[in-house]
Amino acid sequence: MGDTRIAWAGRWMPVLALIRRRFARQRPLAGVRIGACLHVTSETAQLVLTLRAGGADVALCASNPLSTQDDVAAALARAGLTVFARRGESRQAYYRHIHAVLAHRPQITMDDGADLVSTLHRARAHAGAREVIGSTEETTTGVIRLRSLERQGKLLFPVLAVNDAQTKHLFDNRYGTGQSTWDGILRATNLLLAGATAVVCGYGWCGRGVATRARGAGANVIVCEVHPIRALEAVMDGFRVLPIAQAARSGDVFVTVTGDTRVIGRAAFAKMKDGAIVANSGHFDVELDLTALKRMARRVRPLREHVEEYQLASGRRILVLAQGRLVNLSCAEGHPAAVMDMSFANQALAAEWLWQRRGTLDRKVYRLPDALDTQIARLKLKSLGITIDRLTPEQRRYLAAWAAGT
Repeated sequence: MGDTRIAWAGRWMPVLALIRRRFARQRPLAGVRIGACLHVTSETAQLVLTLRAGGADVALCASNPLSTQDDVAAALARAGLTVFARRGESRQAYYRHIHAVLAHRPQITMDDGADLVSTLHRARAHAGAREVIGSTEETTTGVIRLRSLERQGKLLFPVLAVNDAQTKHLFDNRYGTGQSTWDGILRATNLLLAGATAVVCGYGWCGRGVATRARGAGANVIVCEVHPIRALEAVMDGFRVLPIAQAARSGDVFVTVTGDTRVIGRAAFAKMKDGAIVANSGHFDVELDLTALKRMARRVRPLREHVEEYQLASGRRILVLAQGRLVNLSCAEGHPAAVMDMSFANQALAAEWLWQRRGTLDRKVYRLPDALDTQIARLKLKSLGITIDRLTPEQRRYLAAWAAGT
């Protein structure tokens, strides 16, 4: 089953397939040890197989305890890859697997949330960092953590913020998260979204996607935001914008996509209507204050797979999905392969770019070069059978000049 699932994902990942064919010819990562902490899914399998085609020796662990597709992990292991992942693994097992990947002595690390790099940066693990020439980071949450290390002067090696590439965050975050979040919620609950009131906390690229898809399905959407410009953008996009304290009274389903902690807490839970559904699509399980909710509840019981009911003293019930973890990967299959095609093309080219420049980069967070970003976009358009115009020499000269006026 895992082999079939991996092959199915590959049908929708033509850009990565083109890169894999070139990697197989040129072997740009020959002998390079790569340690990856990513969601172990069929799409990630295609990335790992691409890195191996380029000559890399890859060790892979999960970046979330509930996102692993066990049949995919087993298929990769059968194919001779080093995999440490099991769906539903405990916190202890999760970090044991991270340390197992670090024991592989990676020269390049790949992260989805920065757990691998942050573990490596703890004092007792500094010795292992000496062999790392660079890292790549897939998520907004991870980039935030890494930029914090850079500001404090503690970053031990250069990092490429793959998340900041336009072919990643403009597509993966908006279209991927937008679709897969509701896929997870609907699979878990069988909710009718049309006519429901959906509250989306956060209006970054992920929040934009979640809010837009909800509106497209007929929901009434409220956005909660702390940043004035993003809040204004949500208003101009046609959404109601309210503080969570007010939105809590109206919502039928709540989704957090902020990357911050305790976005929905005790005060909001106390105002929610009976049967409110609460889910998180941010990377870490800190956006919903479930500790506070447990204290408020007189009973907690499972209702169906991935759904727990918290009954409050008032008799009202709040339904929490996937224990507050990533709802799109815990309750569904994550982003469509067609959008992960671009994200993982970025990861593959980022690894090659880092290795080619080993020893020449400063210890800071870099953005993937625009030339690689544009290359991925062109390959994606080509795979879709779409051609676009090109600037003429005259147009190039005009755009580069300053003297032309009215």
